[in-house]
Amino acid sequence: MKITADQAPVLNHARQSLLADGMPIVLILAFLNFLLHLYFNDQYGYFRDEFDYLACGDHLAWGYVDQPPVVPFLIKISRLLLGDSLRSIRIVPALATSAAVILTAMITREIGGRRFAIVLSALAFIAVPIYLNDGSVMTTNCLEPLLWMGCVYFGLLAIKRDDPRYWLWFGVVAGVALEEKYSVAVLGFGIVVGLLLTEQRRVLTGKWIWLGGAIAFLVFLPNFLWNVQNHWPFVQLMHNIKADGRDVVLSPTAYFAQQILIIHPLLAPMWIAGVLAFLFSVRLKPYRFLGWCYLVSFTVFVVLKGKNYYLGPIYPAYLAAGAVVIESYTARSRQVWLKPALVVLVLAGGAWLAPVVMPVLPVDQFISYMDHLPFKVPRSEHSHMRAILPQHFADEFGWDEMVATVNEAYRRLSPEERPGCGILAQNYGQAGAIDFLGRRYGLPPALSGHQTYFLWGPRGYSGNCLIVLDDSRKTLEGYFEHVEYVGKSTDNPYAMEREIPVFICRGARFGTLADIWPRLKKWR
Repeated sequence: MKITADQAPVLNHARQSLLADGMPIVLILAFLNFLLHLYFNDQYGYFRDEFDYLACGDHLAWGYVDQPPVVPFLIKISRLLLGDSLRSIRIVPALATSAAVILTAMITREIGGRRFAIVLSALAFIAVPIYLNDGSVMTTNCLEPLLWMGCVYFGLLAIKRDDPRYWLWFGVVAGVALEEKYSVAVLGFGIVVGLLLTEQRRVLTGKWIWLGGAIAFLVFLPNFLWNVQNHWPFVQLMHNIKADGRDVVLSPTAYFAQQILIIHPLLAPMWIAGVLAFLFSVRLKPYRFLGWCYLVSFTVFVVLKGKNYYLGPIYPAYLAAGAVVIESYTARSRQVWLKPALVVLVLAGGAWLAPVVMPVLPVDQFISYMDHLPFKVPRSEHSHMRAILPQHFADEFGWDEMVATVNEAYRRLSPEERPGCGILAQNYGQAGAIDFLGRRYGLPPALSGHQTYFLWGPRGYSGNCLIVLDDSRKTLEGYFEHVEYVGKSTDNPYAMEREIPVFICRGARFGTLADIWPRLKKWR
């Protein structure tokens, strides 16, 4: 293709604009973020929830008790393409958070940010502790910032370009997000309320946003139908968790304080300025619905007693707006020194808290590092209080020791007993670890009444012989004629679950395992 003299100035201007707006720097930052996670994400062990996703990936379906299908599907694809190593399983979160770095910068550009604001918002995303953690482990949280900001991005484009057809793309992303984690519904609710409370309410009178909503529902429909067919397991789960008092309930003040902590105390002025800018700035008035969206989403999670990280995916939009505010201030004040100072501050702040949320340090060094922090790392569940490490690290230890003890019990069985003897675990972490790590020993798949394992049933085992984990001899003797104590898993001081007792139980007193299976249901 030959470029004419008339086309050359246009192409030169396009190249200059691309270089001037900072996006090449953002692409480099995103790639460095990917390398950072790829290097450090195999330093400890497999995370409890990863075992659940691995097991669900081996039983692909349109839904599971505690999550929609996207993450199990992705982890299955990762394993098929790359294998079972930690780096293979965790490549998706590394890619997702790196893509979210780019999307945050794109949002900044769309709301009027120039090169410094664009680069600053990307750096700020990388430095956020909760996003550093999201990129380090395969959970349903890892895709949320990308998907939530995908919704925000297309909503912004629909308003900015006065092209309501972007609401169709909003619907596509929202539908995928619902198939990944249900909490995105809170963002959608916040956006609708925000539109109603601002002059942008006019978009609600058009067909496009409703068509976008219809697309979102159609994408979400398979999981919706799965929930209907299975009597709404996720609703039952949430009800049981609330009734059980499992989670730490935070007051509105404490919830806000923990938002400051998980997004990084040094970045609080930035995202708070972003929220205020969306609410009050004349420059950002067309996007005022996002200011209301934050207030509504915060209120919903406080009222529903949500965990502190549930609101985490919403903050890139406000970091973007805050970066625009900072850029505008530095331009007006001509305080040129502020720009490099802010870059250094953000990078240093990110490096300071990175060991708290990523496996950067050897565990002994991390404990010492954590003890010298000026704050206590928040614990979101009461059961986490007794652990030496925060739950996101503690649940990466102790699984090998537990599976080794189960294998010791399995080897005590005679060759005739083994085919008919199941392994009954108390939760999906134990069961998933046996399924995944137990393959090296030739252990059969585990049984459990916890979460989706309950739906998979007793798998044909009679229950007349069971290896049972984490129960008491007294309880088991009420169900079996002979109970043999094998031992406890070797103590790992860093693990959440430590010294798990293992028993071989023979001679069922309860009929068959299928008869008592409904009583083993544990959705909490």
